[in-house]
Amino acid sequence: MDLNQSQGEANELFEAQAHIYKHVFNYATSMSLGCALELGIYPTSDTRKRRLLSYSNFFSATKLPDQDDEGYVLTAASKLLLNNTSENQQYLLPFASLVLDPVLMTPWQFLGKSFNGDKSTVFETVHGIPFCEFANKNPRFNRLFNDAMASDSQMMSLVVKDCGEIFEGLESLVDVGGGTGLMAKILLEAFPHMTCTVLDLPHVVAGLTENRNLKYVGGDMFSFIPSADAIFFKNILHDWSDDKVLKILKRCREAIRFAGDKGKVIIIDIVADAKHDRHEITETKMVFDVVMMVLFAGRERTKVECEKLFLEAGFSRYNITPNFGLRSLIEVFP
Repeated sequence: MDLNQSQGEANELFEAQAHIYKHVFNYATSMSLGCALELGIYPTSDTRKRRLLSYSNFFSATKLPDQDDEGYVLTAASKLLLNNTSENQQYLLPFASLVLDPVLMTPWQFLGKSFNGDKSTVFETVHGIPFCEFANKNPRFNRLFNDAMASDSQMMSLVVKDCGEIFEGLESLVDVGGGTGLMAKILLEAFPHMTCTVLDLPHVVAGLTENRNLKYVGGDMFSFIPSADAIFFKNILHDWSDDKVLKILKRCREAIRFAGDKGKVIIIDIVADAKHDRHEITETKMVFDVVMMVLFAGRERTKVECEKLFLEAGFSRYNITPNFGLRSLIEVFP
């Protein structure tokens, strides 16, 4: 073996070592970000954390005016994490706080349990009860979860703005798993002629204020979905296994059977597409796929896998608009 070949093999091994170290220490970025969230998202005075979060595109170095030193400013990502509760501004601090909460972090220490033949989720193995039941019994975590879902829904106002034609002409819509109704309120602000019904578990919708256009129904989507022109899901179907999604879709078919040509199912969810997505987007979708397995026994699906479920449930066609970061907007027609 000549010297150049030997050096090339050594370089390859050191590159492999760096790759391994990067991934086993990835949690350091999450924890540093969590620290910044706890203190208030701003360019931290800790040089090492600041360098790491800058490299991860949460801070950006900039030349300070009339000075020789560099300063740091917020990026588009960190601006989404500002502690701003304005209903008119998108922010994801509650969602990030949920993901980094010990309740969700602990199951990852027991991921191997998911491969031992036990049909329970890793979350259930660790906490003793399924995710939804845990949230129902723990008010602090339930508030954190609902706030996280609401902050994620606020981002969807951009979808309504860009794809308003999808909701045009609908007189009624049921938001399945719609929580406290933020997504329904966003829709009603854009389409005040519409009537929205939020279907969620009884403890979620209990005591929420209704009005002429906004109603709440406590119930189980596997048993009943109220009739409407459109049935809407945001980040719901990926929580469930294929057989349960099939049951939900069949309930949707029943719910829109009187809607005529207007009847459809509208879905905002991840559609895995490694062939067309950027590498970073594909990697994040794969991470979400494992998250669904750990928390809910759900999964992220490809276009082909979605189509199979739509057809089995009795739908004839669908349309996917993949223009919203991780999520796509899907219309499914009878």
